[in-house]
Amino acid sequence: MDPCQVEVGRCKGCGLCVEFCPRHLLELSEELNAAGYHPVVMHDAPKCTACALCAEMCPETAIRVYRRKRSKP
Repeated sequence: MDPCQVEVGRCKGCGLCVEFCPRHLLELSEELNAAGYHPVVMHDAPKCTACALCAEMCPETAIRVYRRKRSKP
């Protein structure tokens, strides 16, 4: 599972998450969603640190970030 998941139907393509991603892992899709917007997509999920800045910046709450539990030594 990718750490950053976008609910494509809710995304209005405002680009705030793209702007604030510190690793520049998000971009607007070439495809349109059902509402006619270019939703955001993640292009390099393994580099995502799950910092959740994208989710905090999203005015539509279209992004959810999941962190993996660390395994106990």
